[in-house]
Amino acid sequence: MPQQPTVPQKDTAAWIIQVWLSFALSVSATSLGIIYLPVDNWVKGYMGMGLVFSVGSTFTLAKTTRDNHEASRLTARIDEARVEKILSEHHPLK
Repeated sequence: MPQQPTVPQKDTAAWIIQVWLSFALSVSATSLGIIYLPVDNWVKGYMGMGLVFSVGSTFTLAKTTRDNHEASRLTARIDEARVEKILSEHHPLK
């Protein structure tokens, strides 16, 4: 049985725009909230660094999760190809 080629999922332009707009809005709103907090500048700086660190680590986590998922899909395809090769080599009616 020939393997069907996998078609990568493609996000729509509307989805991509919505994701980036929500990201920009959330970071902007949080940044403005920190700027206008009635606290000392060192507290604002600490909170701002926490925001930057949280955003950076979120991107890293998302990339790592995606990379692990893609690697497992590739490994599964390689294993499936090996099984098909073994089965075709040891066909009982040959």
